[in-house]
Amino acid sequence: MDAVVSSMEEDKSAPWSFRLTGEMIHVWSLRTADVSKAVVTKLKPFLTPDERERAERFRFEDLRHSFVLTRGALRVLLGRYLRVPPAKIQIAYGSKGKPRLAEPGLATFNVSHSSGMAVFGFAAGCEIGVDVEEIRPLADMLDIAQRFFCPAETVELMSLPANQRERAFFHCWTRKEAYIKALGEGLSVPLDDFQVTLRPGEPASIIHLAGDADAGRTWRLYELELPRGYVGALAHRGLARQLRLLPINPDELLDIA
Repeated sequence: MDAVVSSMEEDKSAPWSFRLTGEMIHVWSLRTADVSKAVVTKLKPFLTPDERERAERFRFEDLRHSFVLTRGALRVLLGRYLRVPPAKIQIAYGSKGKPRLAEPGLATFNVSHSSGMAVFGFAAGCEIGVDVEEIRPLADMLDIAQRFFCPAETVELMSLPANQRERAFFHCWTRKEAYIKALGEGLSVPLDDFQVTLRPGEPASIIHLAGDADAGRTWRLYELELPRGYVGALAHRGLARQLRLLPINPDELLDIA
């Protein structure tokens, strides 16, 4: 896999790098709210017939446009990494629903979106998981934490000043989701079976997996620096890699396409 991906040439005419080696991970962030009809019209042909049909099921136009933008962006970016036309990208799904390239051995990727923000992670030689969430008030935050977080996380969350709890809650949630998505096991992995760091300003890491601190240290967690109002995380197993964050807007996406 590394040999295939690292052979891709960087486009010198654009400010973005599409050269991905086994020591790197690229994460693209894209605002999906208020996208223009012109952008949606240009990206829609890249979607599969099934994806276009799913888009039409959305009752509200903004949700339909966001879906087309997210799916189209994934195909445009994958196409540039793999040097394949976006419409030719074949995406399959594992038994637990994790998306992957239908042709194995080329690259790995993961996608997440939340309330007007999408993130796309790309790597070579390892499975990755990404998650993004909009920071927002939750009236039932404690109930959710007690249901899904491990006891130590809930205790730590409630020990924080009230003005730090929302961010800490979503740090915990996105880090757990990123790890589970990297595993590819879906909801079969209990969220309360492992512990992650959550305090604002504390480095992202897995403290233990099912009580095993050594197992936790075989994984890497990264906090994603996203626009104000969002938090995100990326997870993978193995040695630390160079993480490059690449913000992009819809018009720039069309330039890449």
